[in-house]
Amino acid sequence: MITYVNNGYEALSAGILSAFLAQIIKFFIFTIKTKKVNFKIFTTTGGMPSSHSAGVMGLSTSVGIIEGFDSVIFAVAVGFALITMYDAAGVRRAAGKTAACLNRMMDDFYKHDVQAIGGKLKELLGHTPFEVIMGAIFGCAFAFFYHSYLTGLI
Repeated sequence: MITYVNNGYEALSAGILSAFLAQIIKFFIFTIKTKKVNFKIFTTTGGMPSSHSAGVMGLSTSVGIIEGFDSVIFAVAVGFALITMYDAAGVRRAAGKTAACLNRMMDDFYKHDVQAIGGKLKELLGHTPFEVIMGAIFGCAFAFFYHSYLTGLI
């Protein structure tokens, strides 16, 4: 039997694994929705659920479970998570909308030969608030299940 050791590896692995699993979920949602298989989804930003949100909330929740939800390090982790999620739904989403607008303009200007200027800009950069919230919920839930698994509760 493996003895559970309370350390930072649990928090780090909870964050990484929750982000990774969110990308897998995103792949399946995309495949079901579009009826197309696109393996590039594993390496792209944007989409449902937000893997950034899942990762930072998985990390933050693990820190809270391990160190206590009233600890300073938990407050720092949540602050980091909130900034990351705000960026995903705000700044990066606005950048994606700007890229879409520029792509349409370049499409018109170059008469549908956008390769002449180096190709289209990436449009799917950010997330809707719903995608961010769902990623955050997934990250929190994953951290609790992961901790329960590691401690032998399930």
